Amino acid sequence: MKKDKHLGIRIDDDLHYKLHYIAKYEGRSANGQILYLIRQCIADFEEKHGKIEKEEKP
Repeated sequence: MKKDKHLGIRIDDDLHYKLHYIAKYEGRSANGQILYLIRQCIADFEEKHGKIEKEEKP
């Protein structure tokens, strides 16, 4: 069963406004925009350094 994780971050008003502005322009929610940016960052990293494999918990 897949569990979603919660991630709380603190950002200033200016950054919050700009995030929502860009998200709206891109047709996404702010949460969707953040997930998009995280996925892009991971894809860029893996392209340069190889796929990140999830370690199994004992």
